[in-house]
Amino acid sequence: MAIVLTKGQRIEIGLSKVGVGLGWDPNEGTGYDFDLDASAFMLGESKKLLKDEYFIFYNNVCGRGHQSEECHCADGLFGIKSSGDDTTGGSSDGDDETLMVDLTKVPSEIQEIIFTVTIHDYEARKQNFGQVRNSFIRIYNAQTNEEIAKYELDEDFSVETAVEFGRLYKRNNEWKFEAMGIGYKGGLQYFVDKYV
Repeated sequence: MAIVLTKGQRIEIGLSKVGVGLGWDPNEGTGYDFDLDASAFMLGESKKLLKDEYFIFYNNVCGRGHQSEECHCADGLFGIKSSGDDTTGGSSDGDDETLMVDLTKVPSEIQEIIFTVTIHDYEARKQNFGQVRNSFIRIYNAQTNEEIAKYELDEDFSVETAVEFGRLYKRNNEWKFEAMGIGYKGGLQYFVDKYV
């Protein structure tokens, strides 16, 4: 059973493999497709990226600089691998984009991993999460698929275009999860500027 987390709440996850799933329904109306993107920022003690390769997203899905369509790597170089860029949503199995995390492979210099979700080209397309039906982001046990936390984006962040979902952080060599749930009016560049 999923733990219902409130913003700022922290839990010990006691897992080595977790998934972060992002899902949404396709745009059935007029206008552009909804293109949501899940990203991970692997930060050092300074709360900044130590290397560009520690930013896992659709143009660096495995830490080796591969884009979605060209990556055939079995895992992520630094313990995180993105499933790639789904530009329309509506996957039949629930999650349209996934970040798979193996905490045993995360470099020791990484102190926290921030998970974000953004709407691609939100400004030109005039889109926000309130327009995207059944949009959510969740963290789950990758071995059992048991959900740990979930945010319904269209309900919780109706006018926002970017969300810091949560973070995995190291405390006394143990990984814990904090539900952040902070929405912004901005895009992926907002988070790049914040963490680089």
